[in-house]
Amino acid sequence: MSNKLSNNKFHSQIVNLLQSARNTVVRSVNQTMVLTYFEIGKMIVMEEQGGKERAEYGKEIIKGLSKILTKEFGKGFSERNLEQMRQFYLVYSKPQSLSAESKTNKPQTLSALLTSDISPQKSENMILSWSHYLKLMRIDDENERSFYEIEAFKNNWSVRELQRQFDSALYTRLVLSRNKDKVKELSEKGLVFEKPKDAIKDPYILEFIGLPEHSEYSETELEQEIIDKLEHFLLELGNGFTFVARQKRISFDDKHFRIDLVFYNRFLKCFVLIDLKIGEIKHQDLGQMQMYVNYYDREIRLDEENKTIGIVLCRDKSQSVVEYTLPENNEQIFASKYETVLPSKEELKSLIAERNSQR
Repeated sequence: MSNKLSNNKFHSQIVNLLQSARNTVVRSVNQTMVLTYFEIGKMIVMEEQGGKERAEYGKEIIKGLSKILTKEFGKGFSERNLEQMRQFYLVYSKPQSLSAESKTNKPQTLSALLTSDISPQKSENMILSWSHYLKLMRIDDENERSFYEIEAFKNNWSVRELQRQFDSALYTRLVLSRNKDKVKELSEKGLVFEKPKDAIKDPYILEFIGLPEHSEYSETELEQEIIDKLEHFLLELGNGFTFVARQKRISFDDKHFRIDLVFYNRFLKCFVLIDLKIGEIKHQDLGQMQMYVNYYDREIRLDEENKTIGIVLCRDKSQSVVEYTLPENNEQIFASKYETVLPSKEELKSLIAERNSQR
């Protein structure tokens, strides 16, 4: 029996070694490819600047280069691909403005890295895949692009996950609840959890559950759809969330209550309770969540853990009802809307303008 366990451990060690080596090779190939494409783009731009009629001259450069490289190296060097490399250089060669605090830290984006004193060859962990950068290049706003780049690396997002977060306007939604200093921090550090409010989004986008915007469904059906797509819901919640329980029963004085969803956030070091409401939020809903939070703080959480957070996730809400129900110094109970379809960026930007005017 001991020999069998020993062999299993030996085999696992070899498998882990090979997987680590494979990951290292993939990272190295990605890094080399991205940096090579950046240099090709740079050389194209430099050559263009030597021509008199830049627009036409640039087209001829790319056309001629594509023929030569395709003949020499095969696929991958079409005129379209070379144009993308050119654009890649133009986007990421711009020096990134960093705050005094962030300048003392290791650069977290490719543009910051390429304009720093750190050798890119020694910083492969800062560089995403070429496919990621093809997506990121399409984001015009520099701060928004920087945010998605940092978050994609920190959370190991696939290209598909990056696209989903962009389509759901994650950056724009986070901007809604932050002041100007905190918005700038998003582009320099990504999403950082310092206070409970940092973990809250409004609205949450649940398009992945497949419920049409105006269809009728119960809170139980909504909860089941979320559980069925739990991986997607955790991605929407954000960094550090782990699932704990559904329909968590708490009891006292012969009374029984059930909390729809319970999570734990390892960065904030606290429980996060979520109650689902398919209609407009009422003050009783917030009062009930306050009771759940109080119970968890007094009966469940450990001394070294932080206070529990409660989120009432609703289809609609009156901001006045929320503000007058909760205390002014509230840092534990939150009400957020959810959407079952992807909103347009114009809709979210109008929300930003509206909220800024109220501050």
